[in-house]
Amino acid sequence: MKITNLNDVPKAAVEMDGVQGAWRQLPIGSADGTPAYSFRVFTLEPGGHTPFHAHPWEHLNYVIAGEGAIVDEDGTERPLNALDFAIVQPDEKHQYRNTSDKKPFMMICAVPKEYE
Repeated sequence: MKITNLNDVPKAAVEMDGVQGAWRQLPIGSADGTPAYSFRVFTLEPGGHTPFHAHPWEHLNYVIAGEGAIVDEDGTERPLNALDFAIVQPDEKHQYRNTSDKKPFMMICAVPKEYE
C-alpha cells in the first residue's frame, strides 16, 4: 500500500515539441507496483498547453483545479473545469489547454502503466 501527498511528489517540466508551460508529477506509477494504471498529474500554467497529438492508449482525466479545454480532432475546444471527467480514446488526436490568464489548470491523467 502507498499513500502520498501531491505536495511531496517531484514536479518536472514537460519538454517536448508543441508544449508550453506544462509540468508533470507521477504520484503513483509502475515503480510503486501498480498492476495496470499510473496516475500522472499535469499542471498547465496560464496560457500553457500540451502538444496536439495522438497515441495508441487512452487517457482517463479528472480536473483538480482551474479552467481549461481539450481540443478534439476537429480543432474544437471543449471546456474542462474543476471536477470534470474526460476520456480520450486510443488514437484520438487531442490537446489540453489552460484557458485562464490567471490560474493554473491541474488534472489527473491516468494511463496504462506502460505509457506513464
